[in-house]
Amino acid sequence: MVAKMTAFACADALEDGNGDVSPLDAKDILNENENGSDSTEESSEEDESDEGSTEANNPGDESDAAAGDPDQDTAVDPKAEEHSEEVALTQPCCERCKAILNENYDSVTPRKLSRDRLQLMLEDEGTYKCSVTGLVFEVSQKVQIQYSTLSWSKFGMFLKDSWKFAGPIFNIECDPSILKSVQFPHTLCLADQESKVTFSVLHVKNSRPLIEPTVDHSGSHVKWTVTSLSPVGPIVQTPQLAEHHGVVLVYKEVCQRSSCSFRVYLATNNHSDIKDISKEVRNSKKKYVKIEKPPTCQRLLEENKKYRLTSEPEGEIAPVDLQFTMAVVKIKGYFEAFFEQPPPFKLSLIEADSGQTVWTATLREGDCEDNIIEKPRRRTESRKRSSSTSEEELSNKRTKWEDMPDGVRNAKNTDVTDQQLMMVAKEMGKEWKQVAICYLSLSMQDIEEVQDEDLTMRKFKMLDLWRRRAKGDANVARLQSLLNQKDVPNGVRDVLEDMLANNSL
Repeated sequence: MVAKMTAFACADALEDGNGDVSPLDAKDILNENENGSDSTEESSEEDESDEGSTEANNPGDESDAAAGDPDQDTAVDPKAEEHSEEVALTQPCCERCKAILNENYDSVTPRKLSRDRLQLMLEDEGTYKCSVTGLVFEVSQKVQIQYSTLSWSKFGMFLKDSWKFAGPIFNIECDPSILKSVQFPHTLCLADQESKVTFSVLHVKNSRPLIEPTVDHSGSHVKWTVTSLSPVGPIVQTPQLAEHHGVVLVYKEVCQRSSCSFRVYLATNNHSDIKDISKEVRNSKKKYVKIEKPPTCQRLLEENKKYRLTSEPEGEIAPVDLQFTMAVVKIKGYFEAFFEQPPPFKLSLIEADSGQTVWTATLREGDCEDNIIEKPRRRTESRKRSSSTSEEELSNKRTKWEDMPDGVRNAKNTDVTDQQLMMVAKEMGKEWKQVAICYLSLSMQDIEEVQDEDLTMRKFKMLDLWRRRAKGDANVARLQSLLNQKDVPNGVRDVLEDMLANNSL
């Protein structure tokens, strides 16, 4: 089904002669949304939502040259796979619409560059399916593609006139002349309303939200012909409340007491939803570990329907009911389940009205052991206990931790390595000089003195100059705090955030 191309305004944004939203007005609205919070902590969390560049492939952007060069070697943290974002899609198993991923495509596994930034090296013309995200890429020749999952809470304000998000939104970096089409996974069940839905894609170009037509859709994907690359994701209009393929995610609070406390989230089976939940859990003041249980819902999730969590044995569960909606919100709703007695616990999610079971899982003793995420830290503590050094020496040598507003701890106070600086340099775009002056306290004269024929090496030498001048304060945590700014490329922030997470373990 092909929708007519259109564009729409946000709030009172004016349209130009072509029906596009005025760039100035839309950008003002976007900036207002980013900066409108009165809470510093809330703003910092929004900044870290990895929105991706809204102009990922503008001509002349030096940072994008490598993205389209298949021979360009991209640095990667060797531990990135161990700390990848919890956004892997679950294979749909809906008996009504038979929504399964098309196995006719070549399945390829991406390389993880950071927490949720992925890269594919496609060797020839063809159509390929990412085994992690479900994205399907059609390419005309050998190419390198980098992509990351974004948050609808960042772009949901652009959804007007009954449009709703239908699947995850991504930032994709590639040569658009080589990438012919992209198929985005969606979460709707089309068993009863195949002819009643209208799919399109929301494409944010130069801070302007555009609705662009799709080529086709199936029970699992929405196909879009690439026009240019910047944040883009599938959206839908339906004459009635839609039914979605859903997942249930369970997290256990890490604590020393004998009781057990859990968070149970209900979400659509898409990366953006799951990523937002994962981030919310990480940023909690309490520490949680994910319980690995089959997340797929046995029944479809219906918009505005209420769901209830029950348990055997009976525990303290709040709220009593939770309404499932497709509203774009930053803070995700969840059930909190508390048990005084030890496991096992059987959790069941049911429809509040009909009492039909949507999902069920048994949490056993092995699932609830807190030590599964504490191993790296305990090894450090073990070394400290076995050391014969004095308390004063131990205090000087031990890892320095500092509580951060988002619940993440600062990494070891050692200088950033050459390899880490190179990873950051490769993510720097054409704004690297401004970044150096604004945030790294370098001067224009410093930048002019940094000479090298290779642009990436110039960026590396700039960062090395900062490191040498910072002396003992040139660690990953310090660099991450300096460059955690809205006008710093998201790739830079992704890499630094991942380094910080890896070093803090």
